[in-house]
Order: sequence, then structure tokens, then C-alpha cells
Amino acid sequence: MASVFDTIKLNKGNTDRSNSWYRSQVQRIAGNATATKLMRDGKLNGRPSVGRLNLFGYDPKLKKTLPYYDIFPLVLPLEPTKGGFMGMNFHYLPPLLRFRLLERMQATATDKRFDKNTKFDVSYDDVKRIRIVKPTIKKYLYSHLKTGFLRINADEAAIAIHLPVQRFQKASDARVYADSRKFI
Repeated sequence: MASVFDTIKLNKGNTDRSNSWYRSQVQRIAGNATATKLMRDGKLNGRPSVGRLNLFGYDPKLKKTLPYYDIFPLVLPLEPTKGGFMGMNFHYLPPLLRFRLLERMQATATDKRFDKNTKFDVSYDDVKRIRIVKPTIKKYLYSHLKTGFLRINADEAAIAIHLPVQRFQKASDARVYADSRKFI
């Protein structure tokens, strides 16, 4: 059975597509996709795939004090931290800004094929001064993982950022996006 990613990539063919094309394809093909379903259908890893987007289930240690949080982050890991890692959670940006951030990350790609072997070679020091990145920087502890990591290859990244799988707790998507725009 083809995954959501395979179906959309097949429709894409060999042409570059716009943000609006990806959004419409995701809505048409995967509008009811859930993070749980994607993870159930995919191969999960015990550690995040460095240089690639990762989708996983998470229960924050400080959830009682956080104004809101995402229980299914879509993260590009940046560097290890004690007991976990720091990364950019694309879900904290509205879809158009996610696409713009992904375009910026393409400059860090290890090759121009954008296939399963391509990685984004980026660290916190590389991105810490980029305004669009600021609201996405989060730390994750391995002890608070609820699932393994679903690796999202470079050729699936533009699709993944448009999947409606963010699950913010304690606030609506609109509030999170409005707060994130204040940083940008």
C-alpha cells in the first residue's frame, strides 16, 4: 500500500511545485491524515534522524507551565542536549511560513537531488539569528517521548510540512501562529 507521501510524490512527477500545489494535494489526498496513522504506517526509529525532519509523539516535562505545546512535533534536529536534543518544530509556523523555512533549509542540503539520501546540514549556530526560526526552536527530552521517530526524507519534506498533524494543547493553531508571527 502506498503511503500518503508516495501518492503525492507520484502526482508531483519530476516538476517543482508551489506551496499552493502542495497544500491542495495534501488536502485532497491526506486531509484526514493523523500523526498516529502516519506513525502506524511508517517505520519508527529509536533516535531522531539527524539532518531530516522527524515526526514523533511527545509529552513535555513542563507542560503545566507552558502556555501551549505540540504533542506531535515535526522537528529538524539541530544538536544534542543533555538527555535529548534541540530542534526546529515546523508546526509552530503557519503552512506558508513552514514552506519558506523549508526553502531556506534547502541551501544547507548535502546534495541537489532531494531524495532519501539528502540531508539538511544545519546546526543551532547556523540558524539562531534567523528570525523565522526563533519560534520553532524547542528542546525535547528522550524520557518524555511517547513514540519512536518517523523519518521524513528530503523528498517528502514539502509534503510533511503541510500535513494537518500538529496537535497543540492549551491553545488553538491560530493563537500559536499569531504568537509565532510576533517573533518574525
